[in-house]
Amino acid sequence: MQTLTGAQILVRTLIDQGVDIIFGYPGGTVIDIYDALYDVADRLWHVETTHEQHAAHAADGYARATGKTGVVLATSGPGATNLVTGIATAYLDSVPMVAITGNVAGSVIGTDAFQELDITGVTLPITKHNYFVRDIARLQDTVREAFALANSGRPGPVLVDIAKDVQEASYAYEPKEPIAPRPHRVPSHEVIEAAAAVINEAKRPFVYFGGGVIASGAGAEVAALADRIGAPMGCSLMGISGVPTDHPRFLGMQGMHGHYACSMAMDDSDCVIALGTRFNDRATGDRTKFRPSGKVVRIDIDSSELNKTLIDRVDVRSDVRVALSELLPLLKPNEHSEWAREIRGLRAREQGFADYRDGLCPKTIMEAIDAHREADMPLVTDVGQHQMWAAQYLSFSKPRTFISSGGLGTMGFGMGAAIGAALATGEHTILVTGDGCFAMDMAELVTAADHDIPLTVVLLNNGVLGMVRQWQSLFYGQRHSNTTLKRRIDYVAAAKAFGARARRIESVEELDAALDDAIGYDGPMLIECPIDKDEFVTPMLPTGGTMGDMVVNMDDINKRLGR
Repeated sequence: MQTLTGAQILVRTLIDQGVDIIFGYPGGTVIDIYDALYDVADRLWHVETTHEQHAAHAADGYARATGKTGVVLATSGPGATNLVTGIATAYLDSVPMVAITGNVAGSVIGTDAFQELDITGVTLPITKHNYFVRDIARLQDTVREAFALANSGRPGPVLVDIAKDVQEASYAYEPKEPIAPRPHRVPSHEVIEAAAAVINEAKRPFVYFGGGVIASGAGAEVAALADRIGAPMGCSLMGISGVPTDHPRFLGMQGMHGHYACSMAMDDSDCVIALGTRFNDRATGDRTKFRPSGKVVRIDIDSSELNKTLIDRVDVRSDVRVALSELLPLLKPNEHSEWAREIRGLRAREQGFADYRDGLCPKTIMEAIDAHREADMPLVTDVGQHQMWAAQYLSFSKPRTFISSGGLGTMGFGMGAAIGAALATGEHTILVTGDGCFAMDMAELVTAADHDIPLTVVLLNNGVLGMVRQWQSLFYGQRHSNTTLKRRIDYVAAAKAFGARARRIESVEELDAALDDAIGYDGPMLIECPIDKDEFVTPMLPTGGTMGDMVVNMDDINKRLGR
């Protein structure tokens, strides 16, 4: 047993928890922690970003790419508040993260000391739990509890705020094994039998899954379920990569900007088997008119999601993988041949809505990325039109390779998350972003260049805030208020100034050559792809609409706009 300072106890405990990378930014109330990091640099790598928000997104990307808990460190006051958007992003998407902040000494708490802030109060609604450590005797066990909680049950962020005098004080330290995450809840046999009975009675079953399937590692079980009962599969944005995109029963993403066949199949289903997904408004449209309501067999680890947005017929509170292992043997094999014919018809109709243009456009840009990207490479997006095009057109064969902000929809998420994913996996990482998002987080090219991070940034530049402009065009009489950016920035020159390679392309052929160059380079490279300001994402379900109101393609849009 050793006597160490609180700061030393913290970093040793992080190492005991298996942490190998921590993202952050120094400041006054964490100087002692940074001093302690100096002595363990060979075991715990600290990556300094240009902004605390991006550090939080990097910890988030690290966690999404691996399933391990991401760690971020910031000082008190503005450093801590800069983490808030990143913590909220992780909370809304159920990402395990431990955020560590310093605070002023306990003796001056409540005196409005320089950079004093009640960060536990600020983050209470967006964390699973948070702690303010004022007693060094509680520090080690508190940190261990935080890691156990972050990755138990439904994962999420936990914040640990540590007073400066605790970091400076000395106390006994003894290495300890990590606290094991709480065991998964096993559902009762009666509930599993009730779910099986409903599914076995169904004539048009549909398997719908979300991020809970990826967190559970249940992709193989989900595919086995669909094959056993002859059901098509669809997913939420957060479920992308949960099963291989090329699985013959997979119809793609469902919802506001989902694939036509997938959204219509779920709407026509008489039994939706919902796995680790929460049916938010992007999936249902007007919930009062959502046809599958009351026909849902839901499996979710979080009891608060059961019956929250829809009427469920059967609720199974459980980890998805655990529940499916109990459920599968009770299901009767069924081909549902008539339902399968209807699904083939929906697929054929969707093909008729496809964009078959040649030349540089969103679809051909995504197809080029797909052709150059290897299966293990993480694909990260920012938020907006480019995010939806990536979700619609890219293919994935391995879980945790699609990384995107879903619940909070955080513009500026991409660069930090891509850096975190690249460092977590050691794989070349591709970021798909737009000029609106990239302007928020482009400073992180400095971090990528400083650390020679293998990262390709594909920037779709339309000179506008595309998704908001699309809504203005369709529903606000084409009154494009403050969505035309009129920026003079030369992104290629800026990227080079930050230390990255960069190239602007004008054709698919040039894009292919640029991707070859970028993916073969062990560092960051920006590829700027100009696209038209009036490229729209289709399909599109208007807010409050039903699946029958879906805008399916540009012909539909042109009719609405009187073109």
